[in-house]
Amino acid sequence: MPGPPLSLFRLLDQLLEEDGTVSVRELLDHAGEQTYGLALLILALLTFIPGVANVLSLGTLALGLQLWWGRAHLWLPEPLQRFEMQRGRVKELLAQVEARIAWLGTRTAPRQTPGRRTLGFLVSWTAFLAALPVLLPFANVLPAIGLVLLGVSLLEEWPLLAWLGAGFSLVTTIYFALSAQLVIEATRAALRALLP
Repeated sequence: MPGPPLSLFRLLDQLLEEDGTVSVRELLDHAGEQTYGLALLILALLTFIPGVANVLSLGTLALGLQLWWGRAHLWLPEPLQRFEMQRGRVKELLAQVEARIAWLGTRTAPRQTPGRRTLGFLVSWTAFLAALPVLLPFANVLPAIGLVLLGVSLLEEWPLLAWLGAGFSLVTTIYFALSAQLVIEATRAALRALLP
C-alpha cells in the first residue's frame, strides 16, 4: 500500500503547471524550510544527465558540506540560482521520482534516521564520486539514485529512504573502488606490453 501523498511534490506540481522555464531560485522559494532537501533533489535529478553531471555534482558537494557543517540556511551561488529548466521536464522528473518511491510504503519503519550531519557527509561523499571524470557504465546513475533518495528523505523526513540512500552511497563507493583497481591494472598491463 503506498504511503500518503508527498505534500511538497503536490506543491511543486502546481508551480510547474505553466509553460516555459523555472529557475532553481523559484523552486527553492516554494520549498520554505525544506530548501536543503529540494535543492539536493533538483541537483540529483540533473545528475542523471550525462555531460553536466560532473559540474553540477560540485554544487551538490557544496550543499552537502553546508549540511555537514550545520548551516541553518542553504547558500547557492547566484549563477546556480538563476539556472533555468523547462517546467514540463522538471514536472516529469518529479512525477517519476514520486512514482518510484511510492511502492516503498509507509514512512513508519525504520524510525531511527541518520543525523543531519551524517546525511551531509553522505551527500558530500556521493556528490564527490559523481563529480569524478571517469568513463564507467552507470558512473553518474548510481550516485544520482543515492542523492535522489537522500534528497527525498530530507524533504519528507523519511528514514527508510535515508538508509537506502546511504546504501547506494556505499554501493557506489565499492563500484568505483573496484573499477579503479581494474583501470590501474589495465594501465600497468598496457605499459608492460609497450615498454620492453
